[in-house]
Amino acid sequence: MISKIKKILYATDLSKNSSYAFLYAIDMAKKHDAKIVILHAIEPLPAYAEVYVTRTEEFNKKQHEEMIESMKKHLQGFCEKAETQIGSPCVELVSKILVPVDHPPEAILNAADKEGCDAIVLGTHGKGFLAHAFLGSVSSAVLHRTRKPVFIIPLPSEKTALDWEGI
Repeated sequence: MISKIKKILYATDLSKNSSYAFLYAIDMAKKHDAKIVILHAIEPLPAYAEVYVTRTEEFNKKQHEEMIESMKKHLQGFCEKAETQIGSPCVELVSKILVPVDHPPEAILNAADKEGCDAIVLGTHGKGFLAHAFLGSVSSAVLHRTRKPVFIIPLPSEKTALDWEGI
């Protein structure tokens, strides 16, 4: 029996392709009466670089809060643009925005489990001859390490008239 999709994890790197993949997450959420959890992972600094950076925990917390607010503004702008093509609602479908400091594949897999997501949606670059290049390292790692359905959305053909710049 196929399990119901009630919560979708949409992982984004804030690129043009991930914005395009968000349309699929919205469409899926509408069709399944589901909610969307948005995740944008911030790569941690390598250990050797931390020596050169003097940050306090208070500074890190403030920076993290600013990133979440920036994501919310980005989402609002994208939703306004997306609603012209898919109709409303958009923002109402989003239940949570997560911005962890972690390697993206681990952040995606951990969030999908912790948040009880039934499916994962993410974009990919679609370049090269190898499967790794077709999917991208993050998409490939997530696809091969999860037992949840993963929807990997490639960029549309250049013939598709979508203007995602500035989103």
